[in-house]
Amino acid sequence: MNKQRWWGVIALLCLVVIGYVDRVNISVMLANPEFKAYFGLGGDRIQQGSLMTAFLLGYGLSAILLTPVLETLTGYRKGLTLSIVCWAVLTAISPLAGSLLFLLFLRTLLGISEGPLFSLKTMYIGDHFAGNERGKPNAVSNLGVSLGLAVGFPLVSTLVHQFGWASSFYILAIINLLVGMALVRLFIHPRQQHVPAPSSTPAMQRIRATLSTAWNTPLLGWNMVIEIATLSYLWGSAAWLPSYLTDEKGFSFRQMGWLASLPFLVSLVSKYLGGVILDRIPPKQAPVLFAVGGLTTALSVLGVMLSHDSGWIVFFLLAANACWGAQGAAIPTLLQYHAKQQAVGSAYGLINGVGNLFSAFVPMLMGLVMSHYGSVSSGFSVLIASQVLTLLTGALLLMRLRHTSQPQPQLAGKTG
Repeated sequence: MNKQRWWGVIALLCLVVIGYVDRVNISVMLANPEFKAYFGLGGDRIQQGSLMTAFLLGYGLSAILLTPVLETLTGYRKGLTLSIVCWAVLTAISPLAGSLLFLLFLRTLLGISEGPLFSLKTMYIGDHFAGNERGKPNAVSNLGVSLGLAVGFPLVSTLVHQFGWASSFYILAIINLLVGMALVRLFIHPRQQHVPAPSSTPAMQRIRATLSTAWNTPLLGWNMVIEIATLSYLWGSAAWLPSYLTDEKGFSFRQMGWLASLPFLVSLVSKYLGGVILDRIPPKQAPVLFAVGGLTTALSVLGVMLSHDSGWIVFFLLAANACWGAQGAAIPTLLQYHAKQQAVGSAYGLINGVGNLFSAFVPMLMGLVMSHYGSVSSGFSVLIASQVLTLLTGALLLMRLRHTSQPQPQLAGKTG
């Protein structure tokens, strides 16, 4: 039934929300003096950025290496269940880390546990939706990124203010486990014919075959470059926006939580509009969203850096995230159009994994730029560079697709 498969999309959106709330808590913690004092972070921007880098390194490796295992052996429902349990446990024990080194280790493990999330989400949508109707479900489920950040900043800052930084980890772990498990058990159901079946072929041989098929997906490298640029903007802005608002603009800790959420609320609308556009244009024109979105996002971030009036700063922050958000659904939609059904999750895992591995160093790179120039806003120049890369790659990909024949869209079977 169409209605049932859309409930699964809404459930995936909610899973992405709680996953991103879980990730963004470190960004909020970096604006909390007690947390920084406990782990000896002080004013070292590079060490602070390393907490996000550790998570992303684990996340990227897991998306590449763990996704083919789950796609081949368990499917997306069991894979999501395992992932949620692991990330809830790791969130709960994070406050017990007695040193920065151990916290970095736990952050890496947390990244590993969350790494397959978007690949498993892509598998579900590819399983239940036809090739010409995946733009909107991809866009809707991807709204969880912006919504998670929009909810996460004020939620975590409120929890820290009310209960202390350590207790906020415990509360988030409980939310992750109870809400996440309920969503998967109630709404994520694979089509019967796509449940992994028993096979006499050795497991490792099947996993290697899945990974090999994924590596041979057309335009995989182009999508990787755009994913690197897209995630560089996401993780760079998410990691440093709270510090920008508190340290450079003088907002209070509680004010920061709500102000940091506004740009990601705006991107909710633009992401959905991007998905609607994708379902109305031929797949070979999808890179237009990258070219236009990259250009306008770069110009908006430049506006943030050059503005001194608070009103203009807020305007350009909102504009930047709106233009960036419109690009969100194009990557998985292009991938689902070209990838083979039996390896679509692993193909997205390769793109998402490589993207996260490269973008993992962006928070640290931004911290290095900030340390050199003495202002948080100076680090935003890295975000401009990422969007210029999106513009150039999108333009080149658009020209390439105009001169190549396209495969027939893969159709999902009847659902329900």
